[in-house]
Amino acid sequence: MKKNKNRNGESLINKFGSKMTISKYIDAKNVIVEFENPKYLIKTTYRNFKTLNIRYPYDKSIYGIGYIGVGDYNASIDRKASPQYDTWHSMLQRCYNEKLHKKRPSYIGCTVCEEWHNFQTFAKWHDENYYKVEGQRIELDKDILVKGNKIYSPNTCIFVPQSINTLLIKRDSKRGEFPIGIYFKKKNNKYSVQCSNGKDKNQQYLGLFDTPIQAFNVYKSFKENIIKQIADEYKNKIPKNIYDALYNYEVEYND
Repeated sequence: MKKNKNRNGESLINKFGSKMTISKYIDAKNVIVEFENPKYLIKTTYRNFKTLNIRYPYDKSIYGIGYIGVGDYNASIDRKASPQYDTWHSMLQRCYNEKLHKKRPSYIGCTVCEEWHNFQTFAKWHDENYYKVEGQRIELDKDILVKGNKIYSPNTCIFVPQSINTLLIKRDSKRGEFPIGIYFKKKNNKYSVQCSNGKDKNQQYLGLFDTPIQAFNVYKSFKENIIKQIADEYKNKIPKNIYDALYNYEVEYND
């Protein structure tokens, strides 16, 4: 009988930079590999070990930041991304995907708090905070509670119906030199004001004004009133902290 080689103690670095060491070599098809910090054991084959084809749950495999971790939550269900993973991955993508930043530069500078680098931690928060509204897609938002915020974290993020989220989206790429909702009309040297009515994609015309400030004040009053109306419509469907944030929302000149 061929005697197995003693490969205990052999170490390599896997494809994501994590050190792995053979803690017990039974034969080529039965190998126990140990990872450290935190300690984790995986039963695998020697071939997988040599080809570095072993994943450690703490490998930062998502944009060099995110890792799956060890816990109750699965990244996939029936070969499809789980709802928790889909939201988590999209959040990391918005913050750390440079290709996406070229299309959506408003996400440049956004980050995810360290505890949410762990999928298990985010997934638990997801299930504790997610809710449903009939006929609405629910989205993760980072800057309704804290205006201008660029950090995704448990203290700054909420789930919100898509219609509310869309109402508050800033379209910096389409902004001219004037405040939000203001367009200069060369034909009559006036400033035109348009604003979403919160019901559809169409913009409601609010009039012509002599100065950008006059135009903005009309826009501000209209937009804040619309936000309050929407808040009242959803009052019994959304958490109170979201309702309060909407009711206290202020449109600013530099928005």
